Amino acid sequence: MRRAGMDQGGTGLAASGENMVGTGKGGARRRWVATLAAALLAFPGIAFADWAWNFQPPASPIADQIERLHELIFWICVVIFIGVFGTMFYILIKHRKSVGHQAAQFHENTTIEVIWTVIPFLILVSMAWPATKVVLAMHDTSAPDMTIKVTGYQWKWNYDYIDEGFNFYSTLSTTLDQIQNRQKKDPHYLLEVDHPLVVPVGEKVRVLVTAGDVIHSWWVPAFGLKQDAIPGFVRDTWFRADKIGTFRGQCAELCGKEHGFMPVVVEVKSKDDYATWLAAEKQKLAAVADDPNKVWTQDELVAHGKKVFDGNCAACHQPTGTGNAAIGAPALVGDKVVLGPAQHQIDVVLNGQTNGVLQHPPAGGKMPSWAQLSDADIASAITYTRNSWGNKAEQNVIQPKDVKAERK
Repeated sequence: MRRAGMDQGGTGLAASGENMVGTGKGGARRRWVATLAAALLAFPGIAFADWAWNFQPPASPIADQIERLHELIFWICVVIFIGVFGTMFYILIKHRKSVGHQAAQFHENTTIEVIWTVIPFLILVSMAWPATKVVLAMHDTSAPDMTIKVTGYQWKWNYDYIDEGFNFYSTLSTTLDQIQNRQKKDPHYLLEVDHPLVVPVGEKVRVLVTAGDVIHSWWVPAFGLKQDAIPGFVRDTWFRADKIGTFRGQCAELCGKEHGFMPVVVEVKSKDDYATWLAAEKQKLAAVADDPNKVWTQDELVAHGKKVFDGNCAACHQPTGTGNAAIGAPALVGDKVVLGPAQHQIDVVLNGQTNGVLQHPPAGGKMPSWAQLSDADIASAITYTRNSWGNKAEQNVIQPKDVKAERK
């Protein structure tokens, strides 16, 4: 009947035996739907080529406990889902009015009320007990083997090895050419840094987390670790890496326009390799110690300044010093601040600048304060700008002691 009606109305398949695709407006529509369906069936294989189930493979005891807890809660939810909806559909099918079933009355049935109160309570206890154990373990920072202070800045991390007496900054190392699609992207695009955090395998690391400007969040999924970094507060957490390798995370708090360019990279080394790295790091840092009385040569300042500039300033002012008008970052090529008195440029870098007016203290304007950098880093970066891209300032060499003298 349906086939005949469709043929008579002129909207169905022709009775003359046209194929299923057909011709005309209806056939074109069916061909379009068939093509779309085929594309949708093929799309998941392309879009989810790197898709994986579950969390990142755990690399610490806490991450392992979190994954086990997640699986336990998941299967409890599956059992509840099957039980509730299975019962509901069974009742709808077997006890429907069309088969003559009469609705039963359960009003003020004490047994039923006890059952549907006790069972959810037992389910919640079965979920809360293991969850509480994991949460307590996550906050047990007692008896660490080493302590590292992590400070978030827009948009980098500072790692302070408190027990060893040195610190360094960790900044995104993905090139601007990759970010602006002028170069093929690295496999670890936006998840690579110039100086990763390095820790030994098997040792409990207590992490003190804070921030120097806005709220950040230090997050390493493989360690089951995520701690907010809040200005004026020091919060602690811990991890013990039980696998050697490189583990990556990100700032998990929206902290400004460069939020997506603030990765976390942790290298876990064997204890022997860590000891070797630690000795080399101390020797390297000692060689470039921020001694305000040390006199650097121009070549030393320019070489070190390029690294500081590329890691901190190039995102706005461009590696070529040509600036970015879209975000209000002026060109440094021939800039009157760069070519003018050194004291003025030091003030701008130390204290920030808003609409050409210096801020004391920084007021969070267009040019943020970079006072968190060392005297040597600031002196080097300024010297680099005064001797690059054709700039020839009258005072073209700035020493760390000059920067120290201007700090408020």
